[in-house]
Amino acid sequence: MNINLTPQLKQMVRAKVASGMYTSASEVVREALRLMNEKDQLHAARLKRLCHDIQEGGESVEAIPWDPAEIKRMARTRRLAKSSSGV
Repeated sequence: MNINLTPQLKQMVRAKVASGMYTSASEVVREALRLMNEKDQLHAARLKRLCHDIQEGGESVEAIPWDPAEIKRMARTRRLAKSSSGV
């Protein structure tokens, strides 16, 4: 496999090898891919948890019918109450 990197990424790989943390550019790339995979798995787990929490939350409350006329009435009542109180 042949991989082309930007000059900045090439320099980063060279710096990692020069630091002694890695013995070759291949080792740096393998570690980067492992970290990317770990990040992807963490993201997938968080997304799965979020979906679960949304589902659980939706099932835990009683559905209330949406009535736009009632919502407008409530908003107008609040607005009138604020304007009459001087706020």
